[in-house]
Amino acid sequence: MATLYVLFSEKLNKYYVGACTNLERRLYEHDIGHSKFTSTGVPWILVYQESFDDLQAAKRRELQIKKHYCPRNGLKFRGSFV
Repeated sequence: MATLYVLFSEKLNKYYVGACTNLERRLYEHDIGHSKFTSTGVPWILVYQESFDDLQAAKRRELQIKKHYCPRNGLKFRGSFV
């Protein structure tokens, strides 16, 4: 089982999109500053998640969402990320 997730940082006013096989562990890693980018935005708030049968499918969805990225304005979503 894999999960696509979207986090939001009020501190940075930015979204972070990722995919993993253990969401609880991955959220913990983000909140302790495990990643260089996410360490600057702690605390992160989980705002969306989708479950998939495998990590490959979750990564495909991650890329689909990231295609909506605009360098000047950040991520743009229609409604609830669909």
